[in-house]
Amino acid sequence: MSTPVQAPAGQQPAESAGRRAIWLSIAALAMTFMLPLAGLVMAVFAMMTGIRALPLLRASKKPTGTATGGIAVSTVALVLSAIATALQLYLMDEYSAYQECMKGAGTVASQGECYTQFRSATEKKLPPEVLRILNTVQP
Repeated sequence: MSTPVQAPAGQQPAESAGRRAIWLSIAALAMTFMLPLAGLVMAVFAMMTGIRALPLLRASKKPTGTATGGIAVSTVALVLSAIATALQLYLMDEYSAYQECMKGAGTVASQGECYTQFRSATEKKLPPEVLRILNTVQP
């Protein structure tokens, strides 16, 4: 039986560093759409991992595509999650009122009324340019 070869203490294999960066950035992008604040934290972590992987890949003369891709995807996730988190914080009062309204809504019609109140409250608070962007995104 042979012993597995291990990297020196404090060093990780270059290939796994690049793969780790791209996987973390993909996870950060997915997390952005589920929990924007968690996506924000994970995107920062993924970006740091990608930046740390670049010198390892260059030193071992390996392609830097996975680390560069991880940095690019995590940058997109970082921007999207920062925007979503800021929007959630900005509309926190309206969303809380919507949640309270939905707790008391017993019928589909009253749930629709809660949504209408939420939409009108957010339209009053958001600038027209943002509303135009959000209306083009909605199906």
